[in-house]
Amino acid sequence: MSEELMPINIWLAGRSYRLRIKSEEESAIRKAVKLADDKIAEMKRAYAGKDIQDFMAMVLLSYAADTAVDALNNPLLKAELEKMGNKIDKALKIEAVEAIAAPAEN
Repeated sequence: MSEELMPINIWLAGRSYRLRIKSEEESAIRKAVKLADDKIAEMKRAYAGKDIQDFMAMVLLSYAADTAVDALNNPLLKAELEKMGNKIDKALKIEAVEAIAAPAEN
C-alpha cells in the first residue's frame, strides 16, 4: 500500500523546485525551505562576490555540521549509548569471571 504524495512547488535561492511529499509533511518542508532561503540570503550579505552554488553549499555544510553536533549532544542518544556500554562492560566482566573459573575446574 503506497502513500499518496502531493506535488508542491517551492522557491529556494530564486529557483522553483517541484517536490512530491506526504501532505502531513508540507508545513515542515515549507518551514525548512524558508529557513534555508533566509540562511542563503544571510550568506549573500556576508560574503559578497560568491556564486549562488557557493551559498547553497555553505548553507548545506552549515546544516550538516549543526546536525552532526546536535546528534552528539542528544541526551537520549547519550543515555542509550551509556546503557549499551554498561551491558558490554557487564558481559565482559562475566566472560572474564568465567575465563578465570574455567581453568580451576580442569
